[in-house]
Amino acid sequence: MAKMQRDLSKYYTKNISGDGMTKIKIGILGATGMVGQRFVELLQNHPWFELTELAASEKSAGSTYESAMEGRWKVSAQIPEKAGKLEIKECKPNLDCKLVFSALDSSVAGPIEEDFAKKGYIVSSNSKNHRMDSDVPLLIPEVNSEHLQIIKRQQKRLGKGFIVTNPNCSAIGLVIALKPLHSSFGLKKVFVTTMQALSGAGYPGVASLDILDNVVPYIGEEEEKIETESLKLLGKVEKDRFSFADIKISAQCNRVNVKDGHLETVNVKLDKKPSLQEVKESFKKFNPLKGMKLPSAPNPPIIVKEDIDRPQPKYDRDLGNGMAVSVGRIRKCNILDYKFLVLSHNTIRGAAGAAILNAELMKVKGILR
Repeated sequence: MAKMQRDLSKYYTKNISGDGMTKIKIGILGATGMVGQRFVELLQNHPWFELTELAASEKSAGSTYESAMEGRWKVSAQIPEKAGKLEIKECKPNLDCKLVFSALDSSVAGPIEEDFAKKGYIVSSNSKNHRMDSDVPLLIPEVNSEHLQIIKRQQKRLGKGFIVTNPNCSAIGLVIALKPLHSSFGLKKVFVTTMQALSGAGYPGVASLDILDNVVPYIGEEEEKIETESLKLLGKVEKDRFSFADIKISAQCNRVNVKDGHLETVNVKLDKKPSLQEVKESFKKFNPLKGMKLPSAPNPPIIVKEDIDRPQPKYDRDLGNGMAVSVGRIRKCNILDYKFLVLSHNTIRGAAGAAILNAELMKVKGILR
């Protein structure tokens, strides 16, 4: 790990704010897609990372980002000025940076990310391809930061570089809410039904005639991702191997006519039998990143909503700059133990913001020094 940190030194750039600090040069793979655009937006004024490289398909390569994105920029009012002037390159490991954020489509992400890792790059990926690999961390910093230790095993296979992934957009919000319950009381069973936003389908997404006056009760592979990724996230690393959590999880996923924000109804059976107030307090006190000063980390990560009709995507998805998870309607369940609602912003906390927070954690842990 120390050699890798020395190799990173030439990929630092002076912080143009003049505060004497240095920034780490970073690139974005798949920069023209919806998640790639969100990366560009969130990284434009990052205090630790300097966006220096943008990569996409051969079709876009050679154009400036601004010209390639004409009519395609969808996440904010305008493209950040510095990013707009950058030339788009192909997704090949010859970029002038050492840390890359991957927003690549799963149809191409697997081999490209591994190629970058083999060439010494650190890949913080939003793509699904390597999430369940036996030596790749599937990471939520508030939940399982200790899983980063598996990187050493991965480097024996790939070399100096490595891949770290963030989970599925629905699994992130769910698992952040489940973690304090699992740590305090032990989880035995989870039933979750999701109402997922349109932006989760990318652009142009779901046809208007399919979603207006309708709910689509199927999202390809989504239920399987929630049921398997959650067990890896809530599990442990033992003897250089992942040990999945012993929890029964059943998921049903639906696409609804909401732009951003995945809302989930959750029912849980616990090993211990806490009071309603103890359950609420476990959510409110949960803040494992407190004091680490990670730029993207929400404080607190879970916001408990006491109003009887909250959380709602329209009003609560942007809490904590889109990185906080809202939990509300916490109450007794007549079949299991407790039930509640969970809301998270699917393209910020559930995608680009998650990968950025993962990189921030690695920097503080000394992996990106």
